[in-house]
Amino acid sequence: MGKVTGFQEFDRELPSKVSVAERVTNYNEFVGLYSEEKLNEQSARCMDCGIPFCHNGCPLGNVIPEFNDAVYRKSWEEAYQILSSTNNFPEFTGRICPAPCESSCVLGINKPPVAIEEIEKHIIEIAWSKDMVKPTAPLVKSGKKVAVVGSGPAGLAAAAQLNKAGHSVTVYERDDNPGGLLRYGIPDFKLEKWVIDRRVNLMKEDGIEFVCGTEVGKDISAEELVRGNDAVVLAGGSTIPRNLNIPGRDLKGIYFAMDFLKQQNKRVAGIEFDAEAISATGKDVIVIGGGDTGSDCVGTSNRQKANSVKQFELLVQPPMARTTHMPWPTYPMLLKVTSSHEEGCERFWAINTEEFLGDENGNLRALRVHDVTWDVDFMGRPIKPTKVEGSEREIPCQAVFLAMGFVHPQFEGALENLGVEVDERKNVKAKEGVYRTNVSKVFAAGDMRRGQSLVVWAISEGRECARKVDEFLMGHTHLESKDNVSAYAY
Repeated sequence: MGKVTGFQEFDRELPSKVSVAERVTNYNEFVGLYSEEKLNEQSARCMDCGIPFCHNGCPLGNVIPEFNDAVYRKSWEEAYQILSSTNNFPEFTGRICPAPCESSCVLGINKPPVAIEEIEKHIIEIAWSKDMVKPTAPLVKSGKKVAVVGSGPAGLAAAAQLNKAGHSVTVYERDDNPGGLLRYGIPDFKLEKWVIDRRVNLMKEDGIEFVCGTEVGKDISAEELVRGNDAVVLAGGSTIPRNLNIPGRDLKGIYFAMDFLKQQNKRVAGIEFDAEAISATGKDVIVIGGGDTGSDCVGTSNRQKANSVKQFELLVQPPMARTTHMPWPTYPMLLKVTSSHEEGCERFWAINTEEFLGDENGNLRALRVHDVTWDVDFMGRPIKPTKVEGSEREIPCQAVFLAMGFVHPQFEGALENLGVEVDERKNVKAKEGVYRTNVSKVFAAGDMRRGQSLVVWAISEGRECARKVDEFLMGHTHLESKDNVSAYAY
């Protein structure tokens, strides 16, 4: 490494953030950038550890020690080429990835891990500023046509890789702009949409065609898409939200989280929508669900000037540090305090909602809840909740956002028309490592195949699926795999 004693000399530091009082007044990103000196110091913390477990921790297999070393030496072209050899969209993962690579960092055994995610973001932003990010499609085309259904991270990654292999790629998106979850699920204060537009514009320049406002199975038949292409990649995501079917569910004021977030992203973009306006302004808000989507609802509610914001989680509060059941380098389930929590939120753990309560006009006025205790297995994992008798109470609220995750992809439309088989969880049935469905020429990737997961996993799925499509079309592939890429492959 560039400085083998760097991990002993420098502590982990993250870029500064805009103050809470200022950032909740707008929807702009608020995390700053390192100075050149700080970036150099943070990359120097990467150890000469022998076995870099961060490779395995990253679903993309990013070649992390090598790009850290290049950053330390200020060799920006080299750092960018190493990073882009495994990751098509570092500007996305560098902003919104939970960084499982950092949980696997060897330095993290007894010190705070290397700030890999921030270094990754700095590499790609420096590469953009130095005009290093260029189209990658070859001059000689294969003559094969591929349709990609869905323009979320999995679909975009598959499209980029297949285009790189020389195929003609068309991406179909039912919304008005490409990006999927990135555009309408992630708030602008975490990912401003010019970041997506910049990448999509490059992909268009590279020859990829985007057809928006078109739902496959409705505006265009799935059979027609299969007939007109040599292969089809289904990457529509897991879009059916988990509901909470308890008494009072039909009251006014109860919404799915994604409906709330999508509306606000459209407001920020100046895009009109026909649905009933959803607002947290002046209301006592409760977010049910303790994950990242719930956190995004918290941050959005604070910016809409909610009167109060509470977040419910059915499970018990996670520990602050690893336990014997979460040894390094496994990904630990620890207490996560997001930037949205910093902005104001009362968090409730081991709490169950048993009824929505309304007023005489059918509007939500409160929740009836009770506390629970959990039986755990030998690994400390929760297996069975028990109601705490006497803990029933009402908590006033006028708006509830259900952020309990997604159960499976939408079956009506494309999947139904094609007759694609689904597994026991109602995800598209396509074995990992193969990505091929029961329908000839049709492949699947991302959340639509593996179920709700991380953006970094979606990109990995799109890349690996593209390799299998390329092999199907050509009999071989030169596309990189996370299992065989090296720092010298670029």
